[in-house]
Amino acid sequence: MITRRALISAAAPPALLAAAPARRPNVIVIMTDDQGYGDLSLHGNPHLKTPALDRIAREGVQFSRFHSSPVCSPTRASLMTGRYNYRTGVVDTYLGRSMMHPDEVTLPECLRLAGYRTGIFGKWHLGDNYPLRAMDQGFQETLTLRGGGLAQPASPPGTGYFDPPLEHDGRPLTGRGYCTDIFFDAAQGFIEHNRRNPFFAYIACNAPHTPLEIGEEWVAPYRQAGLDDTTARIYGMVANVDHNAGRLLGRLKELDLERDTLVVFLTDNGPQQSRYNANLRGLKGTVYEGGIRVPCFLRWPARIQAGATDSRISAHIDLMPTILDACGVALPRLPEGRKIDGLSLLQPPKERSLFFQWHRGDQPQPFRACAVLTERWKLIGTPKQTPELYDLPADPAETRDLAAQQPDVVARLRRSYDDWFADVARDHGYAPPKIALGSREENPVLLTRQDWRGPAASWDAAGLGHYEVDVRRAGSYQVALRFPPLAAAATAELDFGGSVWKAEAAAGASEAIFPNVTLPAGPGRIEGRLHSGGRIFGAHYIQVTNR
Repeated sequence: MITRRALISAAAPPALLAAAPARRPNVIVIMTDDQGYGDLSLHGNPHLKTPALDRIAREGVQFSRFHSSPVCSPTRASLMTGRYNYRTGVVDTYLGRSMMHPDEVTLPECLRLAGYRTGIFGKWHLGDNYPLRAMDQGFQETLTLRGGGLAQPASPPGTGYFDPPLEHDGRPLTGRGYCTDIFFDAAQGFIEHNRRNPFFAYIACNAPHTPLEIGEEWVAPYRQAGLDDTTARIYGMVANVDHNAGRLLGRLKELDLERDTLVVFLTDNGPQQSRYNANLRGLKGTVYEGGIRVPCFLRWPARIQAGATDSRISAHIDLMPTILDACGVALPRLPEGRKIDGLSLLQPPKERSLFFQWHRGDQPQPFRACAVLTERWKLIGTPKQTPELYDLPADPAETRDLAAQQPDVVARLRRSYDDWFADVARDHGYAPPKIALGSREENPVLLTRQDWRGPAASWDAAGLGHYEVDVRRAGSYQVALRFPPLAAAATAELDFGGSVWKAEAAAGASEAIFPNVTLPAGPGRIEGRLHSGGRIFGAHYIQVTNR
């Protein structure tokens, strides 16, 4: 019989070396996008070779039961705050549901106050506009893509992973080369420039997320192995990440920074497409282990003994307190009633439960698509809100539902879920953050379909949505609506809080400009729409300039 005490005692903290380091460690966090637990040679993948990522694991500690959210923005919010994503306002990945409230205290803010230089290189996905950008949330150098990924609606049409559209410290920039190479090159430059000071570099790759764009030289070995085109491209993208991780480790050694640098590797969720995933059930978007159990490795030669494995349950919420603990920085003091949910993984384990949930919508529904995880048990609330129960140490593939045989366990874990669900809604509720218009920090402001909301909002051609905004300065604004070239003439309308401005747009037009729009200060909703041939659809972009 497996007892609770036996499970807890089996999970030891990392084998910390006896002497504390003489200096505060540098910190590098590498997170990939849609790379599953099985997308590593270390985890038995029969085709993919990942020597550099495997090296991070083998020269540090592997957290073998580490979990993320089922999709990316929620994981990113928890990584940055140490808090469950529902506390931060982030409930989904698009349509205005992936914006984090600006009053959240973030990991880079804490490290910056402690004297660290902070930089992000890649995917932020917690808000594209002031006051929600990475540069507003503690990062001193930012090289980021907009929205949830390149070739999505937040990026200009026709762009992708090669020569990508990026923003450097808030200014548009066209990268030269392949996106993953660009992010690692920029991170290395940041590290070299700040090598005499403690630094925090967050390398957030958008690979191997779709679209599966990668040079053929990376794909060819996997095609030759007989893999289908999709899997070959994914493995090529992961191999490219691994190559860049190897270059980074080599540069740390050349700069004599290797010993005093904590390198963290993790992925944001499970794989999107079916492929080898170490016999775990489910994919991205589910709360089965294949959707939320992900790799997590910590390498810190000065403090962590190589070759350790930690089998306690752990999650994205634990990395902020773990990194702050490693750096000797206290957890932030949050406003009354708020709390850090994560625990430092450098400390002995404690008995606890972890919670995961995700489904589309402006706010979560009780016990839908959720999971409660303890050292032994996992309770799942399905889309139909019926319980499933698994004994994970005995059944890691989640093949035997024990809910009918263990009603007391189901009831106990359901009570803990209900308490958690009520608690996480108290901080902000689920009203979205507002995008600032007319601020000195960002002018003009470009609004994209990434962040529009409403029942008809979508990324389809017929989508129509509004933006929740806060006008910081009353006055005259120029507003431009942008859209794909019109097949026929249309009437363009700009709606702010019920006040409507109109302009005629000819066939072939792709922009309608309203040169003098008076906006009052304060919160409101702005919407750009077009009427053509009996159809009403939304402008894909709205640019608002305070005059």
